Amino acid sequence: MAFISNGTTMLDAGAFSVSLGDLVKIKSISASNDSTISFVNGSSSVVFDATYHVYLFVYKQIHPSASNPEFGFNFSDDTSSHAYNLQKTGTYFNNYNNEGDDDSGLGYNSNQDMTNSTGIQTIIEDLGNDNDQAGSGYLFVFNPANTATNTHYMGRSSNCHGSDYSQDIWYSGYVDNSTAATTAVQFKMSSGDIDTGLIDLYGFRK
Repeated sequence: MAFISNGTTMLDAGAFSVSLGDLVKIKSISASNDSTISFVNGSSSVVFDATYHVYLFVYKQIHPSASNPEFGFNFSDDTSSHAYNLQKTGTYFNNYNNEGDDDSGLGYNSNQDMTNSTGIQTIIEDLGNDNDQAGSGYLFVFNPANTATNTHYMGRSSNCHGSDYSQDIWYSGYVDNSTAATTAVQFKMSSGDIDTGLIDLYGFRK
């Protein structure tokens, strides 16, 4: 028996499939010793408004200049002053395993939780800066232009820890902002610069 929605088979013989629609590439930004990477609606061909209901950021091979920083992001609702300080509430946890194969586990990290916080949402912690170390992952942002309900986000990262651990990181949360649209996203390190890497922004058609 199959489950069909609007002419599309979504569940058949145990297989489940959901389509968000067509994925449209909006903007790519490469890092080169940058303190921040910002995606601002209406600036430099960036679209981050009601055009799409779901936005996807894909960050690839992010390499820090400093040793063991946290890599994260913040939101703004002001396209003129770009104050990245919106309050967020979120949660964070990770799986880890080291190269020596003698330490592994699943950790809920309360230090990375957000409670009405205006600071950056960490998406990679203790990112190694050896020549062969980097981090990659993705971030979904839902309905940033909606002022009636919170803007939600969720994502996942994989990286090489500064002490040669593989980390699998999960994070999610929402913006405590229902009076103005979320109009910009900024990525940065807790210390040092984004040495190299690439961040792509996509939108899902309605």
